[in-house]
Amino acid sequence: MACAMSPNRPAVRSSAGHSHWGVLAGCVLLLAAGCAARKGTVHPALQDAADQGDALAVSDALEALIAAGNDTPTDRQYAYDIVSVDTNDTPAANYARASVTGRLVQQKGLLGASMIADVERNARRSRELDPTFRSGAATRLLGTLYVLAPASFLKHGDSEDGLDLLEGLVKAQPDVAENHLRLAEAYIALGDPTPAAPHLCRCLDMRATLRRDEQLLLAHLVANLGKLDCRSVQPPTH
Repeated sequence: MACAMSPNRPAVRSSAGHSHWGVLAGCVLLLAAGCAARKGTVHPALQDAADQGDALAVSDALEALIAAGNDTPTDRQYAYDIVSVDTNDTPAANYARASVTGRLVQQKGLLGASMIADVERNARRSRELDPTFRSGAATRLLGTLYVLAPASFLKHGDSEDGLDLLEGLVKAQPDVAENHLRLAEAYIALGDPTPAAPHLCRCLDMRATLRRDEQLLLAHLVANLGKLDCRSVQPPTH
């Protein structure tokens, strides 16, 4: 499979009644998969997802590897190489690009800072198209980004905006443990651990619903908070 791709390739967008665009987008993703696979060994599950020509499937496969603690730097780069060429303008595709790019930035640290704008743009677009997609997944991602990322790399939001987004999710979906986890993480990151306590306690109650990597984050946040006596902590007010 040839890896050369024209830099002037026209954008491929999906739209109702134009299914051939989706076919072309799938071909582009498959071509990217062939190119990226030559850069190093990746997990078979991630390669299988890439073969589907679906950016969200690639994102989900990468998240499954991360959740299990089995991902490698090659996996993250491979997933990014795949989804970055998908130009479908749907909530799912935009979220997938934001999520995978964010995971690569997470790995690269400051070396990936220039890609933070891409995470923000795609997350905002997914949220604009459908804020309810996967129970507000783009809102959760965007809120966390605004709190944790350097403000100089962001265009539309800051830490206060991030807190507002995360607090809104907790209020709308109080039974989703990850919402409480990300809000607690935000408070602690901003040096205000007191309001994080009730959300950490709520997460401890729902710990079984969290992914393995989220459970590790929860343990880390609880440890950073110091002594946490949930018996004396008032329930979250959001």
